[in-house]
Amino acid sequence: MSDIAAKRRPAAKANWWRPASVWALYALGLAPAIWYFYLGATNQLGVDPVKTFEHVLGIWALRFILATLCITPLRDLAEINMMRYRRALGLLGFYYVCFHFLVYLVLDQRMDVGMVIQDIIKRPFITFGMMALVMLIPLAITSNNWSIRTLKKGWTLIHSFIYEITALATLHFAMSRKVIGLEIMIYIAIAVLLLGYRFARPTIMARRRAKKKAARMQAGLDQAK
Repeated sequence: MSDIAAKRRPAAKANWWRPASVWALYALGLAPAIWYFYLGATNQLGVDPVKTFEHVLGIWALRFILATLCITPLRDLAEINMMRYRRALGLLGFYYVCFHFLVYLVLDQRMDVGMVIQDIIKRPFITFGMMALVMLIPLAITSNNWSIRTLKKGWTLIHSFIYEITALATLHFAMSRKVIGLEIMIYIAIAVLLLGYRFARPTIMARRRAKKKAARMQAGLDQAK
């Protein structure tokens, strides 16, 4: 065995927890859906269990979508690198959007496709929700290493639509409620901050790089004295 191979094995063993932590995130992320399904099946979701189940699945979908967008600011501003979890968070968001839609289609509208189409046309918040779901599909399909290698810049373009999806999902959530309460305002504020960071990021990162460069130059001058 070569020295390089010998070094790789201990490193691989030391990092076993990384893929395990991603799978743990999937299990933890799907737990709310399983729990609320159990509550619904045992008649513990109140007077309108279908609407309640549909609602909580939608909230969790939005939470995971927002959490996905938090990964980059955390790395940039707080130097907390959680990039390995970004794909899992994004896919969990997609799964919950699908669960949310299936409850609406199967339990709420009882597979009445005509009624669903009418809702999409006549009710703007459902229109926004369907747009978000449709736009999420190519992101979910290409959330794998093969797609990254094959599509290259195309992959980056496809996944840049996560920002538009976030805006649509937030609008869908806010407009689906009759009263804009504190909870909705918090989600809107988080979404606005994350979407705003997208546009502010180039300037912020340029300033941070300039500061680091100046610090390195100053450190070099101090050492030269």
